[in-house]
Amino acid sequence: MPILHVRNVPEDLYERLQRQAQAQRRSLSAEVITLLIRAVEETKPSPESTLAAIRLRRSFQPAEAGAPDSTTLLRQDRGR
Repeated sequence: MPILHVRNVPEDLYERLQRQAQAQRRSLSAEVITLLIRAVEETKPSPESTLAAIRLRRSFQPAEAGAPDSTTLLRQDRGR
């Protein structure tokens, strides 16, 4: 099994990890592995949520949110 070494861990973070590991009745290594697994799994969005976000962006109307029209902005910028 691979080994991962982490250097220069801030003292306060190390102490927090130790307390959390004790509260979960795990070793420090087991707690860090658990946290890494959660972090990696949480960052991977599902295909359904990705499609929903794309559809939401497609239906976004800037005028409904009170944003000025891009044509107006370009004309203002050219007038400077």
